[in-house]
Amino acid sequence: MQVAIIQYNAGNLFSVDHALRRLGIEPIITDDPAILRTADKVVLPGQGEASATMSYLAARGLDKVIKDLRQPVLGICIGLQLMCRHSEEGDVDCLGIFPTEVRRFVPERHEDKVPHIGWNTLEHTTGQLFDKLTDGEFAYYLHSYYALPCEYTIAVTNYICSFSASLHRDNFYATQFHPEKSGGVGERILQNFLSL
Repeated sequence: MQVAIIQYNAGNLFSVDHALRRLGIEPIITDDPAILRTADKVVLPGQGEASATMSYLAARGLDKVIKDLRQPVLGICIGLQLMCRHSEEGDVDCLGIFPTEVRRFVPERHEDKVPHIGWNTLEHTTGQLFDKLTDGEFAYYLHSYYALPCEYTIAVTNYICSFSASLHRDNFYATQFHPEKSGGVGERILQNFLSL
């Protein structure tokens, strides 16, 4: 199985690379459209700033390539946010795969810290990505922006407000949390993605 990790100006690509290697996959990190189109699975991971990242993707035509992919695609963290319609981060239009908005957390109490860092529960999980997992499992987060729940939300987490922990539409899947940093739960989610 060939798994392609999209190379762009975002951090954390190598954590995903290592996580997949632990599962017996030797992914290729690339921004070559031909490789991305023919890979069995594609992962859009990372940490970064939305407007700069979208500019990078658009300058290389990768925004169109990603939207046209027909194999299973997994967005992680900013990958999820870039798959949404619009982000408040840099006030930028994104890929529009999921018809929802990305907003910045606004602290409501003194104890609310931004970014949201650490372990939190996954609730209302549904679909193949969460096969063999139950509600209340913990996943690891590191983010200041979140996607509003929508018809394609397949898991939610609550921090300051309820937000989309995971999204699924057609062949596109996404997690706001980092499966590659979420222990056995994250490993199961990656395995479920690879078995789609």
